[in-house]
Parts: sequence; C-alpha cells; structure tokens
Amino acid sequence: MGADTPLAARFVSAGVDWIVPDWPAAPTVRAFSTTRNGVAGRAVDFGRAGPNAEAHALLNAFVPREPLWLAQAHGTTIASADIVHGNTPDADGAVSRIPGNVCAVLSADCLPVLFTDRRGTVVAAAHAGWRGLAAGVLETAIGSMQTEPADVLAWFGQAIGPGAFEVGVDVYRAFCDGDTGAKACFVATREGKWHADLYALARRALARAGVDPTAIRGGGRCTYAERSAFYSYRRGGPDRAARMATLIWLAQE
Repeated sequence: MGADTPLAARFVSAGVDWIVPDWPAAPTVRAFSTTRNGVAGRAVDFGRAGPNAEAHALLNAFVPREPLWLAQAHGTTIASADIVHGNTPDADGAVSRIPGNVCAVLSADCLPVLFTDRRGTVVAAAHAGWRGLAAGVLETAIGSMQTEPADVLAWFGQAIGPGAFEVGVDVYRAFCDGDTGAKACFVATREGKWHADLYALARRALARAGVDPTAIRGGGRCTYAERSAFYSYRRGGPDRAARMATLIWLAQE
C-alpha cells in the first residue's frame, strides 16, 4: 500500500491495532496513536529511553520522518517541530505548520491530546497529565497554534479512566480551588480521596479556552482497565516504564 492509502487500512495490512482519530480534520492532517501491540500482537514500546529498534523501524513505516521526541516533565512548554533542535527539548507538546514534520507525545495513563485547525494548516500535540492539565498545557498548546480557539479541532487519545484514577487532596485542590465548577469532574470515594475524570477536566479546560465543545472528539478508553490494549503506569510492573506514542503531522497536498 502507498503512503496515500488511509492509515487505518495500512495498519490492518501491517497487522497492528493502532488507533486513527475519528474527527472531522482536513485531508492534509495525519494522526494516530500506538497501542501496546505491534505486528501480530508483539509488544511495542516507546518508553523513556526512546523507541527500541523494532518499535523504531515499525513506526518509520508510517511517518514521513523522525518525530520530534520530547523530554516530558508534566509542564506547559510547547516546542516547535519546525525548528532544528540540537537535543531532545524539555517540553510537553509540539506544534508544526510545515508538512512532514511530526509532533509526538508519549503516555501510559496521562492524556495525549491532538489539535488542528479546521483548514488543516497547523497541528499540535500535548501531553496532559494532571499536573500539566492543571497548569494549562492544553491552553498553551492552543496558543502555540496562533489560530482562533473557535477554529480548533481536538482529539483525545487513550488515558486512565475515571473509575481507575483515584487521587488525593492535592489533585482535587489543584483543579477546584480556582474553579468550583471542576468539582463535577470528581467523585468522592473515601475520606480525602476522589476518582478524577481526566477526560472531563480536559474538555472543561478546552471549553474555557474557547474551543467549541462539539469540536472535541475521542476519549472514553481506559489504559488501566484495558490491559491487553494499553500500557498503564499506575498498573505497575513492566508497564511502569513503557509508553505509547501519539503523533500528528501535515501531509503534502
């Protein structure tokens, strides 16, 4: 199959169960998220040390060039994939306006979020753990696109679901002290503990930033519960250091 064949069909042909966003992005936009499974169900890991040789070779079959890998730190910095970086930039997101430059984030419970404008002239990716989400990483990613928030489309990749993400007072206060409406995204489980809904918190952040709620797609998966499909940091064991990649770029017209 050629490079212009839809990614979903190419994944089926290659025997991988990777995820292609279902969103109304322009034809120039390419995006997908890996799972824990490579060809024929063999594990593929894009962990902290960078992709291993097998993962690297598999990914290269589907992207136009090496992605901009980031040293993620649960912050709000967004790097440009259109600038030559001497090393891995300290950032939790990337933005690009040049076709072929690939934005990528890694995750294993945190929420990967992809963005584009409706015309397909700019793309961005953000890594939204609870710290980055509370600090405004999604709002910063939108700002890096230099387009009107109402013109932005967003897609949520896989993250830990609200039934598995129990948090303490620090997380609850990080969101609710300055935004009482965020309390609806938490369900008390026991004294000083809540289940937090990362997807709902991210939707709230985007809506407050001016993104049309109907332009937000994806979400609903649980990395913790779906053991056969996803890595999960919180599940521990070998999964603790493993990561999945979520990528987006602009193709040549």
